[in-house]
Amino acid sequence: MINTLYSTMKLSQFKFNLPKDLVAERPSKQRDEARLMVLDRKTQTIEHKLFKDLINYVDTDDVVVVNNTKVFPALLRGEKEKTGAQITVFLLRELNPETRLWDVVVDPARKIRIGNKLYFGDTNLVAEVIDNTTSRGRTIRFLYDGTHDEFIHLIKSMGLTPLPDELRALRDITAEDKERYQTIYAKVEGAVAAPTAGLHFSKELLKRMEIKDVKLAELTLHAGIGNFKPIEVEDLSKHRMDSEEMHIDETCCKLINDAKQNGHKICCVGTTSMKAIETAVTIPGKVSPYDGWSNKFIYPPYNFTIADMMVTNFHPSMSSMFIMVSAFAGPDFLMQAYQTAIKEKYKFHTYGDAMLIL
Repeated sequence: MINTLYSTMKLSQFKFNLPKDLVAERPSKQRDEARLMVLDRKTQTIEHKLFKDLINYVDTDDVVVVNNTKVFPALLRGEKEKTGAQITVFLLRELNPETRLWDVVVDPARKIRIGNKLYFGDTNLVAEVIDNTTSRGRTIRFLYDGTHDEFIHLIKSMGLTPLPDELRALRDITAEDKERYQTIYAKVEGAVAAPTAGLHFSKELLKRMEIKDVKLAELTLHAGIGNFKPIEVEDLSKHRMDSEEMHIDETCCKLINDAKQNGHKICCVGTTSMKAIETAVTIPGKVSPYDGWSNKFIYPPYNFTIADMMVTNFHPSMSSMFIMVSAFAGPDFLMQAYQTAIKEKYKFHTYGDAMLIL
């Protein structure tokens, strides 16, 4: 069990053993028919529902906060010059549109050195490795003579859905992933990882929320692969998250602030939405517009002043997502819930089932 002495919490206190067969290889047949575990923090009780039952836990004028980021087809398959060795390039962010410089992750990294040229498919697209940034990270320059718009169109036409390494190790990327590794309200392209809690929302569920006059507040946080990096320090106060670009406008802030002022509930969908809202808190219980970057790492103890409820997936052991959710649910209660989920054979990780924390 997790130690209740929050002030001394360490990474190892967030470790649990997950049977491999509980990692979801594919999404549920219908988005909103994934299982939903409901945790009530006041009564310390657990219920088992379906995701579409979320409608029963929100009322008129409550606000559901969602991340409308859209996943970029950021996975490229190519080969190394001369040897023809197969390589995977995971596009993280464009550093300079004029010079075609990109920050990427390569696999297998040991074969990719500064000065190497990488060739992609049957196109004339070539990239040169300019710098090493981390053990797997590289800066590459694409050698392309067309306009920037033509270049981006080419990249998108070649790119594959950037499923996490863990999932790609289990199976190949399919046409289904292009649709299902994207929320139905995705609008603003820029993420290389999906805000997975939002994958469970269906058009039907959103319509039912609209009929009930539940408000939808949209923000944008472009999730990166830093969420999947293992935490390498035992003392959580020393962990540093990768920065992610985020934007919260006046409309989103007004919906949230008005609801708080009038006593209505705020439900954050996913750790990305929660991170964004907490980054934008100016005074307790109020958020302000924000345009910039956030590397906020939330771990127990933490005083949440905006969200009353949270929707989330079942996350990996010792991950930053699991630790954030522990701060919201309470570490002991969340660990109890995870052990229940394992016993009841809930599905975990990217395409897994969901949890609602009240």
